Amino acid sequence: MSVLVREPFAFVDALERARARGDRVGLVLTMGALHEGHIALVHEARARGAGYVALSIFVNPLQFGPTEDFARYPRTLGEDLARCREARVDLVFAPEREVLVPDGMQAFVEVPAIAAPLEGRFRPGHFRGVATIVTKLFALGGPCVAPFGRKDYQQWRLVERLARDLFPHVEVVGVRTVREDDGLAMSSRNRYLDATQRERARGIVLGLRAAHAAFAAGERRVERLERCAREPVEGRFDAIDYVAVVDPESLQPLEGGLVRGRALLAVAARLGTTRLIDNTVLGEEPPP
Repeated sequence: MSVLVREPFAFVDALERARARGDRVGLVLTMGALHEGHIALVHEARARGAGYVALSIFVNPLQFGPTEDFARYPRTLGEDLARCREARVDLVFAPEREVLVPDGMQAFVEVPAIAAPLEGRFRPGHFRGVATIVTKLFALGGPCVAPFGRKDYQQWRLVERLARDLFPHVEVVGVRTVREDDGLAMSSRNRYLDATQRERARGIVLGLRAAHAAFAAGERRVERLERCAREPVEGRFDAIDYVAVVDPESLQPLEGGLVRGRALLAVAARLGTTRLIDNTVLGEEPPP
């Protein structure tokens, strides 16, 4: 039975009592609208030795821009609690907005180098919002293992850096993207898509596969790999924010425009008002 708490003191107390019993704590941070990708994070925490798993649900207003989908972002607490019970989540922390984002808030956290490229170019302030709320939740959560999905690759890298610098007692783990049967990365925003848009959305998957095929055939030029990935997306999406092949650690451009070893291929594109992101690591992961 998943216990629901709203107040930070109850959250902290429950985790402290779990550690006092000798349990390792797993902490899964989400914005709700849970799907199998989120549940995979719960399973990863268990696999990493967590005897007590807490999951937070908080639609973070700080990470949404003024023209983004904060107001319509799906809020499905009842369904989420049912999923948590099925996954044997021990505690669900679902604070009200003012608990983590008080009126007149002035203190924020930034990880500038990792936040600047890719998403940072198109969503200014997004990662400051992410880093600030993750910092608060890590501070409340204490020592734990914290799995993050690699579908949000840049977010995972940013949180990993944040923990390394500020929270050495938090083990941040990247978990491979969970996909639908048609290859589309699981995302809470997929529910915005109608049937026609859903079929068009597969353009990203086709682009990732095309780049993998070129890479397997020996292509190492960044420009050519990006072109392979871009063409299926251009034919199906309304707009492309980026298709980029970059260093998988720093997220910076690759020296000489060539892949030497591994490379992150990241895509962000729009169908109507819905923005989707996806990625793969060439030279490390299989095609989606």
